[in-house]
Amino acid sequence: MRKFEIRKATSQDIPLIRELCYRVWPQTYASILSQDKIDYMLEYMYSVASLQGQMENGSQFLLVYDGKEPVGYAAYLHKGDNIYKLDKIYVLQSQQGKGTGRFIVDYVIDQIKQQGATALQLQVHRQNKARNFYEKLGFVVIEEKDFDIGDGFFMNDYVMEKRLRNQG
Repeated sequence: MRKFEIRKATSQDIPLIRELCYRVWPQTYASILSQDKIDYMLEYMYSVASLQGQMENGSQFLLVYDGKEPVGYAAYLHKGDNIYKLDKIYVLQSQQGKGTGRFIVDYVIDQIKQQGATALQLQVHRQNKARNFYEKLGFVVIEEKDFDIGDGFFMNDYVMEKRLRNQG
């Protein structure tokens, strides 16, 4: 049995988040997005200033470890009306299929249920095979949406949601 641990990230962890991002992100999207869009989105979402701003605006970043090795990261935030958004979840390719992603999602759900959450939403690119992973965890597509992120680029995503049972 693997022993994963999650640690809440701070602005001090931005270099590690960026390092993990650059090890995961380009490979994840190489077959889906053009290189110029990948470059734009990396700067848009993962520059030091962007990550700092996300943290300051309520995103809770998490780092996941397999033993002592950092193997992934995630971020979530409160959208309102007891709905939270899993804004980011990425694990190293070598970790995929080992329960790391499920561990992260379960952790986030445990955290947000304590805050009264009734649903967890996320966005996944319409061509990303991760959609199957999310469906296995109980997420369903609730909307197909194109998000304008500037510079003529759009994120062509599914919005997925998992309804959470109230405790008690």
